Amino acid sequence: MCSGKGLNRVDASSKEPLTYIYNYSWIEDEKSLCALEMRALFGADTESTILESTIKVDPSRSPFIKERIDVIYQGDTLQDVIRQVKDLHIDKSFRMIFVKNQDLEKVGFTERRKIERDVGLEIPGEADLVHPELLLGIMNVNGRWVFGEYYKNEAIWLHHQKKPHSYSTSLSTRVARAVANIAVPNPTGIKAIDPCCGIGTVLVEALSMGIDIVGSDFNPLLIEGVRENIAHFGLAGDVSMKDIRNVTGSYDVAIIDIPYNLYSAITPEQQREMLESARKFADKLVIVTIEPIDSVILGVGFEIIDRCTVKKGLAFVRQIIVCK
Repeated sequence: MCSGKGLNRVDASSKEPLTYIYNYSWIEDEKSLCALEMRALFGADTESTILESTIKVDPSRSPFIKERIDVIYQGDTLQDVIRQVKDLHIDKSFRMIFVKNQDLEKVGFTERRKIERDVGLEIPGEADLVHPELLLGIMNVNGRWVFGEYYKNEAIWLHHQKKPHSYSTSLSTRVARAVANIAVPNPTGIKAIDPCCGIGTVLVEALSMGIDIVGSDFNPLLIEGVRENIAHFGLAGDVSMKDIRNVTGSYDVAIIDIPYNLYSAITPEQQREMLESARKFADKLVIVTIEPIDSVILGVGFEIIDRCTVKKGLAFVRQIIVCK
């Protein structure tokens, strides 16, 4: 990912505060999950494919964010922005990118390239279309044109599909990554736990985003597989064999997938035991379930603060429930 250190604004103190434009994409079955992740990361969601915020998030954290523009110039017209970019000072080679807005009428290839050239030619610096050190974006969004540094999602979760050990009933890496973001939208100072970690799909996603998380499971056959999965991607995390009822310590958030797999017959009483245990060591809880569980959640003293559903095909539906 290109560094932003090569771009400086002239008279920055006179410019508007920095804002971030996020370009989103989702499939219909995961629309509700995408909206819940938006609310966790930004405190708001949108029906649009565009989200604008003063909160800075690495686009590679989310399976739904395609790209981000760090806006430094904006104007009512493209010419307004072109006049402003002449004041840039860039000490690195750059490439200009026209960012598509799916909410607007489609702009053809020839017109996109022309806009890139018109803007790029006015930027004092060295253009490099092959190996640029800096990516710059231009976009028509929310009634005006914006310009700034451009960052593309690296789709890290796709690489995590190729882990040494997996189960067909595990969460997909996309869903697991979104669940980790919902549980820990800002990792700074947060301690998390996945006390029923299974084969470690959530752990891998969380650790790859720098989340301080530990994992445990009562099944001894899973532990070595989890550790191998984590190590396979060059990550490090603590994983132990432990029943959720024996977890000690204090955590800011716990992530629990109920049941552990589709063939586990978890009774309401066993569900209650799991959540009562979690209540003792976690302030916040994110539950993944295929069964109605609201009454159990409320019965152990948690409050449901947000939720979504995730579909897989026509019949299989998971709920993601956020509790405090």
